[in-house]
Amino acid sequence: MRRKTNKKRDTVFSKIFKKGNDSTTVFEKLVLGIISLIITFVIVSMVSGVYALMKVESKSMPSGASVSFNQPVNILLLGMDIGDPKQVNNQSIKRTDTIIVANYNPQTKSIRIVSVPRDTLISINDRNVKINSAYAIGGYPKIKSEVENLLNININYIVKVDYNAFREIIDAIGGIEMKIDRNMIYDDEGQNLHINFKAGETVTLDGKKAEEFFRWRKNNDGSGLANGDLDRIENQQKFISKVIEKCTSPFMIFRSPKIMTALGDNVETNLSPTDILGYGFKFIGIKKENVTMTTVSGTPKTINGESFLIVDKNENKDILSSLTSSSASNKSTEGAAKDDIRIKVLNATKINGLAAKVAKELNDAGYTKVDTGNTELSDKSEILSNDADKLKTIKQDLNIKENDEKDNKKEYKDYDVIIILGKDFETFGK
Repeated sequence: MRRKTNKKRDTVFSKIFKKGNDSTTVFEKLVLGIISLIITFVIVSMVSGVYALMKVESKSMPSGASVSFNQPVNILLLGMDIGDPKQVNNQSIKRTDTIIVANYNPQTKSIRIVSVPRDTLISINDRNVKINSAYAIGGYPKIKSEVENLLNININYIVKVDYNAFREIIDAIGGIEMKIDRNMIYDDEGQNLHINFKAGETVTLDGKKAEEFFRWRKNNDGSGLANGDLDRIENQQKFISKVIEKCTSPFMIFRSPKIMTALGDNVETNLSPTDILGYGFKFIGIKKENVTMTTVSGTPKTINGESFLIVDKNENKDILSSLTSSSASNKSTEGAAKDDIRIKVLNATKINGLAAKVAKELNDAGYTKVDTGNTELSDKSEILSNDADKLKTIKQDLNIKENDEKDNKKEYKDYDVIIILGKDFETFGK
């Protein structure tokens, strides 16, 4: 029986069942780069305006499932296998060669990144297929639902990265200086791939050279990495550490326009410009040690001559539980279920539509029974309720400190919670 993948050594960077010098891990390296680049992404938006952000917003993806910025969110990152994007005849190949879920938890200010191996076995129309073919079969809805079923989560947003994004983003940040610790010499005329790095030299890797660095696995004479992809992870992690270090440098602001162009030309998402800015500000405060990475593990198996990864959810329960415990839910960590709370939002200001705006944000956060209305003007915002659990749940999401008991007014009797928006009300969930 073939061995199972090693959970302890697997990280988001690992890719199993690869042959030769495959390039798909390029996209996985891009994930942490994008997390770092979001800092510059936000800063430059303030200078160049929201237009730059509009370039990445997709009109072909289904709408995202919005949540409050104070709620956990799951973002599906897809790296498309389209060969060389400069060759028109390769554009029809639409497999997702890299599938990653980034789970952001604002309460713990952490990001958990989970990589789904492309060879993971799924069943579509009673056929055994690899999960990376789901997009080609059913588009965004199908790949989204398959990942949701595999990880027992809801996906809020999707980000698709084109193959040439890696090259262009590395070029945009000015390349990365790396010391080469082993000879890396490989040629593949069919792919027009020529890798030539010598041990001991320090080189500045531009986008093309960085891609070669990632693709290398063995030399022309057959020598190379003893443990294949697991050893290759070390090279890739060193590179990404350099990317993060460079992207968080204050000098990177001068490269912001080029970075924005690279992102805008090669990244497609159903995150709105407002979402991108909002999460960008949140990501600024995340410490490097609060970004964790792992890969779904399983057992290799050959079925009808084709290799698959058989994923057992019981063997991945640590990953699944960590995702579900920090994913957007209709229940609070303490208190009542959100969809059980009957809420009335009353506008006590002269701001038209304020109650409707807050009601929508409550809906987005998982509260399904929300009505609105107006009341007499008030300087003070407060929450009225006689149920401690429901009050606790609401206060986790709403930036209103004052609360009081709900009296027996006729207009209040059908509701568990009354929210009064006074002149001092600032922002939902701030």
